[in-house]
Amino acid sequence: MAKPMPDLFSTIETPVEIVPGRKLTARAAALYAAPHDHFETRAVEELQLGFDGIAGDFHGGTTRRSGGREPWYPRGTEMRNERQLSLVAADELAIVAQRMGLEEIKPEWIGANLAVEGVPHLSMLPAGSLMFFKGGVTLKVDGQNKPCRIAGQSIAEHVGAVDHDATALLFPKEAKRLRGLVAWVEKPGVIRAGEEISIRVPEQWIYQA
Repeated sequence: MAKPMPDLFSTIETPVEIVPGRKLTARAAALYAAPHDHFETRAVEELQLGFDGIAGDFHGGTTRRSGGREPWYPRGTEMRNERQLSLVAADELAIVAQRMGLEEIKPEWIGANLAVEGVPHLSMLPAGSLMFFKGGVTLKVDGQNKPCRIAGQSIAEHVGAVDHDATALLFPKEAKRLRGLVAWVEKPGVIRAGEEISIRVPEQWIYQA
């Protein structure tokens, strides 16, 4: 008979706190896709998803080129594309707009593909969260989408900012941890506007060596 596995946590002076997983319900309030040659998106009624993301989308592909977010690689290194879709929440964008002194920030201005409704603090969903769409698609959250100056420049252009550069630089500052999430396709299919979503948030803990 095999010996039982030892309880490693019993030997730790300060045990790791485990926060149980949970389930949430949400809705795909709006969908957006980007032309192949530009990151800004436009509203659509459905998204055709494969393992390489949205068909013909600017951020589609099973791989992508590394950039400023991956300083550990030479810029332009081919790597896995975990940023196939950009997810945002209207309430978080409203907070960012208020902080920037703007009336609004539209999801399509910053290249969003999916506006999620019904999840408190969407940007804080942890990596590994699974999003099950009623139509059969599954997305896996990679993590937060770090706000950048390029999205800020798009906002500045759309609002007709007097000081274009200042507005562009303000977005990364004010949108930190409110810019939504990036995700990749775990199970392909079609997402339709208004579709119900079941979200499974995994167990969480703070790693301490």
